[in-house]
Amino acid sequence: MELLNDLTAAFSSAMWGLPLLIILIGGGLYLLVRSKFAPFLMLGHAIQVLRGKYDDPNDPGQISHFQALTTALSSTIGMGNVAGVAVAISIGGPGAVFWMWISAVVGMSTKFFTSTLAIMFRGKDSAGELQGGPMYFIMEGLGKNWKPLAIMFSFCCMIGALPVFNVNQLTQAINDILLVPNGVEVGFTSNLVIGLALVGITSLVILGGLGRISKTAAKMVPSMVLLYFVSVVIILIVNIDVVPKYLGLIFTDAFSADYLPKDQTFLGGVVGALILLGIKRGAFSNEAGLGTAPLAHGAAKTDEPVREGLVAMLGPAIDTLIVCTLTALAILVTGVWETTADNGVSLTASAFGAAMPGFGKYLLLICIAVFSISSLFSYSYYGSKCMSFLIGADKKHYYNYFYIVSIILGATTSLSAMINLIDGVFALMAIPTMLSTIILAPKVVKELVAYKQRLKESKA
Repeated sequence: MELLNDLTAAFSSAMWGLPLLIILIGGGLYLLVRSKFAPFLMLGHAIQVLRGKYDDPNDPGQISHFQALTTALSSTIGMGNVAGVAVAISIGGPGAVFWMWISAVVGMSTKFFTSTLAIMFRGKDSAGELQGGPMYFIMEGLGKNWKPLAIMFSFCCMIGALPVFNVNQLTQAINDILLVPNGVEVGFTSNLVIGLALVGITSLVILGGLGRISKTAAKMVPSMVLLYFVSVVIILIVNIDVVPKYLGLIFTDAFSADYLPKDQTFLGGVVGALILLGIKRGAFSNEAGLGTAPLAHGAAKTDEPVREGLVAMLGPAIDTLIVCTLTALAILVTGVWETTADNGVSLTASAFGAAMPGFGKYLLLICIAVFSISSLFSYSYYGSKCMSFLIGADKKHYYNYFYIVSIILGATTSLSAMINLIDGVFALMAIPTMLSTIILAPKVVKELVAYKQRLKESKA
């Protein structure tokens, strides 16, 4: 078992290493330049599309632009934003946050391209239902000779979408914040109760299909982001005197890496190691280029691919530029990153507890619980959609049963090997997604030019 843990840890570490970052960041920069920064110049238009200005109920697809974005966000706004940022700061200091921002800006371009392709090259599943996602735009855009790449993505996504890590971290948060401080003995029984409760909530939603998942996410995600935003604003107001200092430190430390251990170097120095840490955490947080978001955006009701790409682009902005920055500032201004040995979700909890004694940690727990539970809904949809592609739409419901069992496993066991395997396989999804997106990028650029022309003519 120890050997298995070591092997899977090495696998996960290798997958989330330099090659993946080159694919994600290098590929994202190429797409950014290839589009001549057009997605960013159309930010106002993207918000109009999101608000439903161009919605047409007769368009092909299953869910609205807003539901597609909130479904995608419900999978990315989770532990990466609360625990991942804390890990980045506890290891690398404030400068890591700057490189997370860079990752988000590049990720916005990647999500524009991948989600535009998800609509441009939709395919039909075995039941004749219109579907979108990397496996479909690989098959429809590149042709049947590329099917091994589509199979690779689907197989990796089925494993990567399993909720073991998310459930494991949520159980830990409930134990640390709610049960232990109130004298409840934690162990297998208490963890099983948490697992069964999560199974009950998740089953009610996921067995109702995409319609129920998207409607639930559309209600939960915006309200929780707002609650989290208000909570952190309170923390910032309480510590308003040091906010400018730490905002400045995020920028200056990004290029000096004063807080990173000097034995950690990459590409010849500690700044290189800090860049690697920040970009890695940013990529882990917003999942741009991994291929999950196009699975949700590919189901949007639209016949204009560029519109969905623009909506998808807002994901990393909300996820990393807003939510991750809020977490980072809460941790920095309260000083807990320097005064406690806590890490991950416990460090974020310490920040909330320090600024709002008595109720701060419970407020964070509510946000964490909703973020985590909503991501359980989205990932089940992603996994079942991939199973549908591999073995047929009539068998995709089997994935949900497997998924529900893995929730119990995640809550009751540490399963380090399983978590590392899922982590590594999740990263492998980037290879087929980014490779096919880079090859098909000229077609997206052509479609973007045509769309802008149609938009101009419609306003004339």
